[in-house]
Amino acid sequence: MRKPYGTLWILVLLSAVLMSLPWLVPHLGFMSLFGFVPLLCADRVADQRGVRRFWIWHYSAFVLWNAATTFWVGNATVGGAVFAILANSLQMSLVFGLFRLSKKRLAGVLPYIFLMTAWIAWERWYMVSAQISWPWLVLGNAFARSIKTIQWYEFTGTLGGSFWVWVSNLSLFGLMVSVLEGTFFRWNNFSKLCSLLGTVLVICLPFAASAHLWSHFEEDRSLGSVEVIIAQPDFDPYQKFESMTQDQQNTVLLEQFDAALPDSAWNGLLIAPETFTGDIFLNDVENSATWGRFNGFLKGHPGANLLFGASTYEIFNQRSAPSLLARPYGQGWIESHNSAFVTDESGRYDLFHKSKLVVGTELTPYPEVFVPIDDKLGGVMGRCMGQDHISALNYSGPDAGKVPFGCAICYESVYPEYCTGYVREGAQFMTIITNDAWWGDTPGYRQHASYASLRAIELRRDIARCGNTGISAFISQRGEFLTRTHWWQRETLSGRVNRSDRETFFVRHGDIVGRVCTLAFLLLLSLLLVSLFLPRRSR
Repeated sequence: MRKPYGTLWILVLLSAVLMSLPWLVPHLGFMSLFGFVPLLCADRVADQRGVRRFWIWHYSAFVLWNAATTFWVGNATVGGAVFAILANSLQMSLVFGLFRLSKKRLAGVLPYIFLMTAWIAWERWYMVSAQISWPWLVLGNAFARSIKTIQWYEFTGTLGGSFWVWVSNLSLFGLMVSVLEGTFFRWNNFSKLCSLLGTVLVICLPFAASAHLWSHFEEDRSLGSVEVIIAQPDFDPYQKFESMTQDQQNTVLLEQFDAALPDSAWNGLLIAPETFTGDIFLNDVENSATWGRFNGFLKGHPGANLLFGASTYEIFNQRSAPSLLARPYGQGWIESHNSAFVTDESGRYDLFHKSKLVVGTELTPYPEVFVPIDDKLGGVMGRCMGQDHISALNYSGPDAGKVPFGCAICYESVYPEYCTGYVREGAQFMTIITNDAWWGDTPGYRQHASYASLRAIELRRDIARCGNTGISAFISQRGEFLTRTHWWQRETLSGRVNRSDRETFFVRHGDIVGRVCTLAFLLLLSLLLVSLFLPRRSR
């Protein structure tokens, strides 16, 4: 029998294209609802035609999908991009390989339920527990630029979207197989109706629910609002410390704020991007030249608060290392952080250290294992240290008193359940500070900006997003970009963010979809493992 290799490659390529388009083209999130169908068809063809080593095909599908959507990582680090694409694809392929193993031992629809729950359990592990984590292609993210279809994320979070993707794909695949094999026509009319109606409801009901929520949603303005000015200084990160001194950069930023501030007294929050300065030592914050410039500026604008990002350091004059991630420094040690400060004319400040760090450039994962290896390589990996817990920052308004708000630093805005912690800490609005210019003018910064819409919906919080080179924006509680800057231009944005103390179902209860799917996966995995040790029944 001739092997259907050509057919398999066509199906693999089609699945990769359908799954890539939602991340590359706005408003095509719906394609993910049938994007896995060709791959499932390829799997079925391989089984029917006795194709061996099918892992080559499903791994290729995942590599093509990952490469098409996240190739831009290579603009910052080629090695990191290759690793991210191949390693993430391998994990997807391992999940699919477990599914193929389960088909040999589990009957009926159980292997397909196993596939869905295993995939979502893996996504949850990526977003909650894994230190080497790359959740960029979590399936629920496919709708980040199709926000009118996923307003119900305030109940389920992003993994609710992943569940919808798999249920839709499996329903369509099951219906298609039953029609092509003729079993559909042997069913009675009631069974046919239930099958068709069930598939339609699975796909269409979330659209209808979201449309209802969209049209009936009202922004919560019960606590008032805060005036905000966002500065996008537009510094090339590769030239940041070569073409301009820190003092020159400070001058540019403060001139932006000065030009945007009204002549009369102004009360509000000024926002600068992530890692704007690198001259702050936590042992002596006030001695920083940047801190002095900012404090002097704020004394001339007594109603303003300033939020800015900084690479910060803490020195320890002791013989023993304070932590595994500390580096030798003179006669002592030094620890580094990616931090956010908010301060006012009084000089008081709140401080937050980024916790969800980028592997390699910021984070040495599993330090007990990798720090000794990194030391032998000359210390090439980043060793930033994050906070053990989320904390809110405080805006000090003359009329509102202290107003808590959340500040997600760059990569942190990709993690749904993590961001609920800001609201549980009392955050009445959200900010995101970032520097996306490492990737150049590629889909990367647009994808990252779009994920802020998902956080706005899940938390139902206004978001002020400040990017060094774009996209800076004001985002509503419905996830809409109200105003936004252009890419790679020096701009300022002025607007208001509404304050809210309401908590969504997702904030109160967390990721129920992920937890339930993880439990179901563990139960099915246990069943599979038991079946592997039992003899097969002779037919």
